[in-house]
Amino acid sequence: MKITKDEVVHVAKLARLDLDEKSIDRLAGQTGKILEYVDTLNSVDTKGVLPTSHAIFLNNAFREDNVKESLDRDKALANAPEKENGNFIVPKVINS
Repeated sequence: MKITKDEVVHVAKLARLDLDEKSIDRLAGQTGKILEYVDTLNSVDTKGVLPTSHAIFLNNAFREDNVKESLDRDKALANAPEKENGNFIVPKVINS
């Protein structure tokens, strides 16, 4: 399956990527090769193969929840660089 430069430009615009002409050509070729490989995989006979959710079989490593006494607030805040009214003060990371 071939992907066009216009399709690459469209997806780049949706992802807010600024691509030069060389990158567009390269991505169109690489994406086309990936899609050709997927077409090859689609032609494989999978009759009788059970669907799986993972490539390897794993057992869940869950444990029982045990109720324990929580850490005392004063001890939790003992090494805090900044604190106020029993809370940690941290730098603002989201602008409004």
